[in-house]
Amino acid sequence: MGSISIRRVYEPPATGARRILVDRVWPRGLSKEDAAVDLWLREVGPSTELRKWFNHDPERFEEFARRYRDELAGSEAYARLVEEARTHDDVELAYSAKDTEHNQAVVLLELLGEESL
Repeated sequence: MGSISIRRVYEPPATGARRILVDRVWPRGLSKEDAAVDLWLREVGPSTELRKWFNHDPERFEEFARRYRDELAGSEAYARLVEEARTHDDVELAYSAKDTEHNQAVVLLELLGEESL
């Protein structure tokens, strides 16, 4: 395994990294070509219910992260993400949230860091 990073999908991708979109909903105003994603794992994104509850409120982030981890437990989509991280040298988790510190990619990066990749 190489490195795992996170980046807004609206920014150009890192050179040579496998770019995986981890949003359940396609990013607004962005064409598939401009997104430059190699894989869209929509099911690894938080459920619609959790996403709406969180509403990108930083004060809810800790509880969001806990609930999101619960959602990912046993998830086929998360297992696929782990496999992608194991089989590619560099992986970039792309997300659309404006808040770079309080979003699902931050939680996924932390979770992947806990895996024995």
